[in-house]
Amino acid sequence: MNDSARHTSKFRWVMVGMASLTSMMVYAMPLLSIPVLFSEISADLNLTIVEVGIIWGIGSFTGTFVVLIGGTVADRFGTRKTLISICLLTGILGAVRTLSTDFITFLATSFIFGLVLPAIPVIVHKVAGEWFPYRQLGLATGIVSSGFALGLMLGSLLGATVFSPLLGGWRGVFLMYGVVAIVMSGLWFVVHPGDEDASDRTKSKRRRVPLRKALSHVAHLRSVWIIGLGTLCVWACIRGFIGYLPLYLRNIGWDETLADSSLSAFYAVSLMGAIPFALLSDRFRLRRGFLIIAALGMGGGITLLSIGQGAVILIGILIAGIMFDAYMAITQATLMEVEGVGATYAGTALGFGAMLRETGGVFAPPLGNSLTAFGLSVPFAFWGIMGLIGAIIFYMVPTKKAGPVVDMQAAGDSIKADLP
Repeated sequence: MNDSARHTSKFRWVMVGMASLTSMMVYAMPLLSIPVLFSEISADLNLTIVEVGIIWGIGSFTGTFVVLIGGTVADRFGTRKTLISICLLTGILGAVRTLSTDFITFLATSFIFGLVLPAIPVIVHKVAGEWFPYRQLGLATGIVSSGFALGLMLGSLLGATVFSPLLGGWRGVFLMYGVVAIVMSGLWFVVHPGDEDASDRTKSKRRRVPLRKALSHVAHLRSVWIIGLGTLCVWACIRGFIGYLPLYLRNIGWDETLADSSLSAFYAVSLMGAIPFALLSDRFRLRRGFLIIAALGMGGGITLLSIGQGAVILIGILIAGIMFDAYMAITQATLMEVEGVGATYAGTALGFGAMLRETGGVFAPPLGNSLTAFGLSVPFAFWGIMGLIGAIIFYMVPTKKAGPVVDMQAAGDSIKADLP
């Protein structure tokens, strides 16, 4: 099936739905079960607060390499083969963490798990880019990001309070998610129609670019670097925040259930904003403006947590969350729209941007957690400043010429007509 056929096929809604389900079940829910289970894991394995930060950051460390390779592999071999393999490996290696007995073994198994998990966001967003035209790219990536938001919300809400008691502890939770990932691998095997048919095979071979050449091409695109560096700062802000928040709230006396639910509130409000904001970015072509506003909101909201108590904490969480998943969606769309990327280099560009992003997630959790020596709320100030720096960097993203004025009623009718 060629690009034109994909972009008009009703089956594209099935594909983006599968991408959203994968982002929720294989990536987001397992990931956000970890912070709310850290208290239980720490007690079982005798972990310190800094060791917790190191473990939370190890996924980003491996992700700096994996996302780049995953994107280029998806460009070269197609999303079908890549998703089947990645989901299968995620299930197996995620379950291996249940064998951990102390900090070293948990760090080692988390490192191995981190060799596959970070590739999933890159690949599922590439699926959206393959099956939707640019005029709907924000909407498609918004749907995928909604899956992330829902999964992150459910993972933080259910991980410690429902799944852990039901399954006999954190090991049972990790084992359950491993089985779910393996099942998703089988679903992709059945549902994905393949990346090309016989008539497109020759054209596809011409389009596939060797790994080294693809990386070299993308690395010479200035806009990819700017977007990636801005995302590095914002991800440093968010990654540190979500790993520390439940522990912080418990340490200042919040009820355990309420402390875990705080992350759920962050992702609930993020879920509500994901598609509307992404859709608006399609309509008005204001990708850069949305990135700046989102970075300011996340950085400012998290900074509030360093100076506030009680209701101010909740306000800061909601401000930080309202545009988070829309920001993630718009970032992916912006990278794929950079001049010189196109369908040929989409996976590589997404992977390159994600590599820079994950670098922020490596140093931010342990460095921020170490600042607790100066006060329990001090880490939030550090992470908040990182988000604000990201907004400054996004201001340097080149703007594209605005398209023709869009009739909003006609645009709304067009979207309704496009839905299955």
